[in-house]
Amino acid sequence: MDSNDKLAKMRHSLAHLLAAAVLELHPDALNTIGPAIENGFYYDFDFVSPISDKDLKEIEKKMKKIYNGWKGFEHKEVSPSESRALFTDNPYKLELIDEIVAKKEPITLYTAGKFTDLCRGGHVDNMQDVNIDAFKLSHIAGAYWRGDEKNKMLTRIYGLAFETREELENYEKQQIEAEKRDHRKLGRELKIFVFDEDTGPGLPLWLPNGAIIIEELEKLAKETEFEAGYQRVRTPHIAKESMYIKSGHLPYYQESMFPPMEYEGGKYYLKAMNCPHHHKIFAAMHPSYKDLPLRLAEYGTVYRQEKSGELFGIMRTRSMQMNDAHIYCSKDQFAEEFRQVNEMYLKYFKIFGIEKYQMRFSTHDPARLGEKYVDEPLLWIETEKMVRDVLVESKIPYVEIANEAAFYGPKIDVEVWSAIGREFTLATNQVDFSVPKRFDLNYVNAKGEKETPLCIHRAPLGTHERFIGFLIEHYAGAFPFWLSPVQIKILSIGETHQEYAGEVFQQLKSAGIRAELDDSNESLGKKIREGKVEKVPYMAVIGDKEVGSQTVTLESRDKGNAETIKIAKLIEKFQKENSGRL
Repeated sequence: MDSNDKLAKMRHSLAHLLAAAVLELHPDALNTIGPAIENGFYYDFDFVSPISDKDLKEIEKKMKKIYNGWKGFEHKEVSPSESRALFTDNPYKLELIDEIVAKKEPITLYTAGKFTDLCRGGHVDNMQDVNIDAFKLSHIAGAYWRGDEKNKMLTRIYGLAFETREELENYEKQQIEAEKRDHRKLGRELKIFVFDEDTGPGLPLWLPNGAIIIEELEKLAKETEFEAGYQRVRTPHIAKESMYIKSGHLPYYQESMFPPMEYEGGKYYLKAMNCPHHHKIFAAMHPSYKDLPLRLAEYGTVYRQEKSGELFGIMRTRSMQMNDAHIYCSKDQFAEEFRQVNEMYLKYFKIFGIEKYQMRFSTHDPARLGEKYVDEPLLWIETEKMVRDVLVESKIPYVEIANEAAFYGPKIDVEVWSAIGREFTLATNQVDFSVPKRFDLNYVNAKGEKETPLCIHRAPLGTHERFIGFLIEHYAGAFPFWLSPVQIKILSIGETHQEYAGEVFQQLKSAGIRAELDDSNESLGKKIREGKVEKVPYMAVIGDKEVGSQTVTLESRDKGNAETIKIAKLIEKFQKENSGRL
């Protein structure tokens, strides 16, 4: 969090209080680092004897006792020798001190009460300004020192902290609701996806229900992109090392790519991105200015070498199918193309009922040109201004974040909030002024001269994995009709009704409706309960009355009403809901 933010200062101050309490209760523990984070704070410790969540109440009690004796934080700048003497028994602090010395930065200590810590700052002026009733230690987790799995596993204690008790309680209620909507839990219960030990971590297997959701999302994307003038392409899952050296991904992105495969004297990599392949397709098409903007789209599968500790259900995986496309255009066409991409986002937000969103505009750090970013200072300034101007003119809400751009140009990450207010980063929209030059991409302009195009990388629906994970939570598993794997369950009351139920099932299926027939001998009550657990949008009950009138009694999951309806009318209703994506 921004260390100058009032709430961040409160949370960071509480992290110090946590460390003080832990060291009083466990004098043999070693404290490491404790930053403020979204919704609270954490502190990592190296314990001699392990602790568990059961110990959190005792630590909280000790924190509140210490709090009464704390006022402000005293700041002191010390020499390397003084700081090393203070932390002589703490190898973690000594490592941090060595790094500070190497960077020629000042070494600062902050003291509150009897507790002193190595810290850059960012605390409240008066500890009594912190509402001690608006914090709570939430849970314990393992965390490698410095996030490196080669280092020792530490114990991370997480805390929640807000300005008021009411905000804390509201957040906890939201978390309870989020647990009910957990995509991992619902994904398993609704038979959408599974993970398998033999397949490998981070490599989801999509079950039939999941495949239906994927196909419907692809259908939406393909229709939308066709109307917007995109052309579809397909590319292989691997490529030679030379292509990724040329694109710059190996120098800048290698840690996220799987190790190479040796074959026929060369090296091949699983693709971590589709763009180099699309660049090759652009070059093969030999376009002129009349062909621009050229929009190439693909739902391409990519592979990322995510660390085991960073995997999270289908929200963070090692295999993902990306709603990818690359737009090649002239500078004059850029603003309109970038605006149209943003409008595509807004269209999708409306379809999925996403009411709160924000564009996160990431720019470069001039001090890191050549290291983290391609060394083209003038192009960085020019393209960042182009993106900023489009956002301002479009009146799209955005925040500007420094030093988070892609290595080849500025980018926008799309932040959305689910129905219960949880924030997700779903999609991206990036400008590339560098890589087309690396691939010697060009088109013939109106003067008959060769010119290098700009490239826009965009993925409005992100990946199937992350987007479906978001949708599971957003809808709590109760997908809208058009996206539901099973749209209606036909429930026969008894054996005498099974034949007509079968006829209804076949008519719906022939009309393209995803129907499921339950003609088992179970009670109607049990069948209805199962349909509700499966979150099916509609259930059609068939008994004597329905057989006699050649109708069904339709019950809605969302509206809860029951109506008697003819099959032809039912099909018409469902086809309308499908076509309108309702």
